[in-house]
Amino acid sequence: MTNSKFLKRASLVVLALMFIAGYEAFFSEPTYGGLSVEGFNYTPYNLSEFVIRDKHGNRASGGGDLPPSAGEGSLSCCYKLKGTDFTVEWEVYDADEAIKDLYAPIKKIHKTTLVHLPPVKRSDRAGDDVLGLHFYPDDHIELEFRNDLSGTRIDYTEAHHWFKTTYGKASNPDDLDWAAAYRRTARVAAQGWMKYRFTDPVDLEQYVYYMLLVNPKFDEHPAVQQILKNSSGKPGAFGAAMQALGDSIVKQIKAGKFIHVAAKE
Repeated sequence: MTNSKFLKRASLVVLALMFIAGYEAFFSEPTYGGLSVEGFNYTPYNLSEFVIRDKHGNRASGGGDLPPSAGEGSLSCCYKLKGTDFTVEWEVYDADEAIKDLYAPIKKIHKTTLVHLPPVKRSDRAGDDVLGLHFYPDDHIELEFRNDLSGTRIDYTEAHHWFKTTYGKASNPDDLDWAAAYRRTARVAAQGWMKYRFTDPVDLEQYVYYMLLVNPKFDEHPAVQQILKNSSGKPGAFGAAMQALGDSIVKQIKAGKFIHVAAKE
């Protein structure tokens, strides 16, 4: 074989190898080893468990009967996941329904959600970071790598503490136990996220207060509609504006004596 033919063949082999390497690199999927996982529950129900699976048969699980707004500090380890698209199978239950008959089986609500996670660079060393699964009231889930056990995005406990300490007996007129009263607040706060994407504690506090103690149709008042429009996308702005509402408008809302404007559904 002449030198020119040898060099030509060698060049073709090198090009083929480069093509294969490039092809594999382009289509390779990220692999996350040594994973710890934690769930953050923003639904109005108790999150009993969840399992996240990739298409290669790997899985990670967590949960542990997390009430609304819970999740920080509840951690499971150590798992491996591969890829960018995952299936999360999870189940919740209504604790208020469960306590009506303590001897009856708890009615679990099973859900399945598809989740996409763009490739993320991480160390793969166990304990270095955590894969957080954020469960939202509309049943969508967001994945996030983090390096601590804090970072809840919606804290219903703050809204409930403020509501209870500010309004005392009026916040719990039927004298529910603490857990049941908290779940009622969480359900209302979750509605605030569903309708207006409220996550700021002050926004949630004012939403809960007006829903439970003023008028559940308060957001149909033209002044409130204007506040909602002006504060959209500005965390804390809705709560601050509602705190500044004049007494005359609050009285109108409480009495229901105003022209109702259809609120966002």
